[in-house]
Amino acid sequence: MPAAPVIRPRRLRGTPAMRRLVGETSLHARQLVLPAFIADGIDEPRPIASMPGVVQHTEDSLRREAAAAVEAGLGGIMLFGVPREEDKDAAGSCGARDDGILNRALSAVRAEVGDDLVVMADTCLDEFTDHGHCGVLRTGPHGETVVDNDRTLAAYDELAVAQAAAGAHVVSPSGMMDGQIASIRAALDAEGHQDVSILAYSAKYASAFYGPFREAVGSSLQGDRRTYQQDPANLRESLREVRLDLDEGADMVMVKPAMSYLDILRQTAEISDVPVAAYQVS
Repeated sequence: MPAAPVIRPRRLRGTPAMRRLVGETSLHARQLVLPAFIADGIDEPRPIASMPGVVQHTEDSLRREAAAAVEAGLGGIMLFGVPREEDKDAAGSCGARDDGILNRALSAVRAEVGDDLVVMADTCLDEFTDHGHCGVLRTGPHGETVVDNDRTLAAYDELAVAQAAAGAHVVSPSGMMDGQIASIRAALDAEGHQDVSILAYSAKYASAFYGPFREAVGSSLQGDRRTYQQDPANLRESLREVRLDLDEGADMVMVKPAMSYLDILRQTAEISDVPVAAYQVS
């Protein structure tokens, strides 16, 4: 007969209380962020067909949803605006207007919850442009249509400042433009919003999983986003993007979609000295 084991890891698994005591990783409601969509020009919440149980909110229903999130102990709410089709243009200019749907929603939610819930804003143009891209378009040297990175940065700066003024605790640039974190940080600081945080979509991959989300925000996308969202084949590129965002002053970094890129999520956590968010999409 072999000798009885002296080292018995199962001792620490014997009861629920013991497992709770020694658990290395925990997930609580306070660590979760609720994505919420608000649409302009509707009188009742509008169901999203590809996301059963999820709706585009009115201002009143969004306020109730935010209050319920506080009651449930959630950590934050991230708002996405859905403008009317007639308000969209090539530059996404309605996104930065004080009376734009997203900024009105931010003000309403902040008035409802104050500092009891972290109010986050999606800082991107795709909901507001008539072409559905995350930036301003131009014609390239060979007649091709491209996203103009640096003109887009100026638009992101306006968006972020408007969102901060509307009440966002956190702005969340998701367009994967080069230099977006540094540009937005400088713009926020110049307008007195030094205390507004930036959650960087640092490793955001081109993905078929975004289909339901694009319906949720009423995206008018023409073509694809592979010239700015990341190639699913590339790992080193993601870590480079994370390091760049950290160097530019990101307060938090994110991997999206999370579940299918757990290797990226792990390596991002290893190199990051700021909190790492994981965005699970439908």
